[in-house]
Amino acid sequence: MIFRRIARIFENWIDPLADRPVEQPPDTLLGFTWFYLRQAKWPFFTMLVLGGGAALMETASFWFMGVLINILDETSREAGWSGLMAAHGWALIGMAFAMIVVRVTLLSASMLVEEQTITPGFQNLVRWQSYRYVARQSLTFFQNDFAGRIVTKVSAAGQSIGDLMSSLLQVVWFMAIYTISTMALVAALDWRLAALIALWIAIFAILARYFVPRIRHNAKELAEVNSMMSGRLVDSFSNILTLKLFGSDEGNDTYIRQGFLRLIAQIQTFTRLITGVRAALNLLSGVMITAIAALSVQLWFTSDISSGAVAFTLGLALRLSMLLGRLMMQLNGIMRAIGTIQNSAEMIAQPIGLVDKPDAAELTVSHPEIRFENVAFGYDGAGPVIRNLSLTIGAGEKVGIVGRSGAGKSTLVNLLLRFYDVDGGRILIDGQNIADVTQESLRAHIGMVTQDTGLLHRAIRDNIRFGSQDADDDRLWEAAERAEADSFIADLSDLRGRKGLDAHVGERGVKLSGGQRQRIAISRVMLKNAPILVLDEATSALDSEVEAAIQSNLMKLMEGKTVLAIAHRLSTIAALDRLIVMDKGRIVEQGTHAELIEKKGLYASLWERQSGGFLPSFDTEE
Repeated sequence: MIFRRIARIFENWIDPLADRPVEQPPDTLLGFTWFYLRQAKWPFFTMLVLGGGAALMETASFWFMGVLINILDETSREAGWSGLMAAHGWALIGMAFAMIVVRVTLLSASMLVEEQTITPGFQNLVRWQSYRYVARQSLTFFQNDFAGRIVTKVSAAGQSIGDLMSSLLQVVWFMAIYTISTMALVAALDWRLAALIALWIAIFAILARYFVPRIRHNAKELAEVNSMMSGRLVDSFSNILTLKLFGSDEGNDTYIRQGFLRLIAQIQTFTRLITGVRAALNLLSGVMITAIAALSVQLWFTSDISSGAVAFTLGLALRLSMLLGRLMMQLNGIMRAIGTIQNSAEMIAQPIGLVDKPDAAELTVSHPEIRFENVAFGYDGAGPVIRNLSLTIGAGEKVGIVGRSGAGKSTLVNLLLRFYDVDGGRILIDGQNIADVTQESLRAHIGMVTQDTGLLHRAIRDNIRFGSQDADDDRLWEAAERAEADSFIADLSDLRGRKGLDAHVGERGVKLSGGQRQRIAISRVMLKNAPILVLDEATSALDSEVEAAIQSNLMKLMEGKTVLAIAHRLSTIAALDRLIVMDKGRIVEQGTHAELIEKKGLYASLWERQSGGFLPSFDTEE
């Protein structure tokens, strides 16, 4: 109980999830590391002090050993404990107090800071803030990288900075204090012994100066290959259905095997270097320990030092050798951590590709008119996709966007949602340029159902509630009923026995059929009830019976809203107020279904290619 109370004090020292502004960290190793360290400088300073004290106690323990040997040399065995305590009692009590109380307190406090403060607090502080920053990156950022690779770098950054600082403070700092105090105590015995230890450290420093930059470079390369390998594995598991349908086990294994070969080759390069360093240092330690032992014995022969001093010096030398060996063992981890931090910093610290203006206002919509004014856009490295397009969609008007694949329909919607900034022209909603308002307020006024419905591996309730975070279950069921989703939701259960709204849907909703996922998405948009509605193949995953059942509900959802509906199945949008026909990024035709059929242009040819299909009567005046 007492330990829990003490541990809780240290556990509450850092609040990893504290509400802080989302900031871009520097992309340099030192800048990136300090960006997070400065938020936990006092815990790390405490580790610095405690680590220094522990190192001094380590040195003192060998000095105590030398003092004890000298005391025993001066004491007759016949005197016993009483004689020993009478002559040297306070010295012995002082040494015992230092070992039992001071040393244990220093080491215990250091462990509490590391395990209760740094590991759960600081490491997750880095992860949380890195996640918040990366999550605000543009859509292009995520489209250009593996999701698994991004996750690996965000997750590894916190642990690597924490591990690096713990290693530096517990090993390197400890080693520095121990070495300085060792040289000071040995120099008090004989300057020649101190000179040998100084030579030992100098040669170690030269070797470190040569090898450390090479280890650091290889560690960075290893971190990059590691994240590549993680990305390949996550990509394979995330698309396991595609691999099973179209791939072969041998072909899939070959792709992953190539990644492993790159990883193994990089590990071998790195470990060869580490092994070479450790072998060189083992040779150095062997030579120097032998030299210090020989000089100590020679000084004992000449009565320059006592037996206790010989034991003290050899104990310090052996401990120094062990610490240098430990440092080399830790150097592997330190360099890996540095390489991982550099690798993570290069990804995490990228400037956000699409940001709100400093004075961006909140979008307010009372008259949801949409205007595209001479809009031009092209993806990086590709030609123009939208070419000087102008279009006005009146408030409450329901417009269908049709055209061949690649005509620019989905791009137009992405520009409206400001997933990308236009290259030219502007887009206005209710007279407000969407580039001048916050992205969050813009998207709050637009409800969208896409063809590729993305659900999170969370409860049905959580997936629908994205439409309105404060909605109660009654409103959730109402939205689900309007989307014809209530019947299958009521029957859902997962492997953990959760049922109905509490049932989890699997990664990207894999436990549901395509039609069920689409109806969950429609429920979400119905709950959101935004003034602008975008339907991108909203009923493409539904069979005809279900589609017919919810079409009337979709029409109810459209009432009073400005609607953009994209569909390849023209029968689903033919009865909207107006149809816009796009080709090669331009509007080539527009009008009602009947008017466009009569023109016998591109729309008419697209219509003729589609056989049958029902054309519902969308009477929104009922």
